[in-house]
Amino acid sequence: MKKLILISSIVSMIMLLSACSFLDEVNQSIDYVQEAQSYLTELSEFSEELPQMVEDLKNNSVSLEQLEEQLITLKEEIAQFNEINAPAIAEEVHQEILNTNEVLLEEVNNMLETGEYSLEQIENSELLNTVNEVSSLLNSVENLNQ
Repeated sequence: MKKLILISSIVSMIMLLSACSFLDEVNQSIDYVQEAQSYLTELSEFSEELPQMVEDLKNNSVSLEQLEEQLITLKEEIAQFNEINAPAIAEEVHQEILNTNEVLLEEVNNMLETGEYSLEQIENSELLNTVNEVSSLLNSVENLNQ
């Protein structure tokens, strides 16, 4: 009888631990989706604001330092997101975002190094094109919730 109770207790503990592990994985997935959505929304907003900032730079209503601060902030946000560990369910989407981030970092670094901020240069750069791809990645991340 004691053996039966002991075996039953062990099985119950194993099942409980499995359930906790599953819940932990679900929570990690939800956290990742929220962080990714927030990050991708910020990138999308940046892509909408950047052309106007460059135009304002020409009209002297935005200073060069303000634009550079925005680019530096973008670099920091990219670096922070790159440090996130994606749950197994999101590995493919996360890798797509990391690939996009690599291109973004290269473009932002190039702009900061050269100091050239013409609207034409930005429109022809990979920066806006890459950031505009974010909407498809945002849809992919949102689909992880379903």
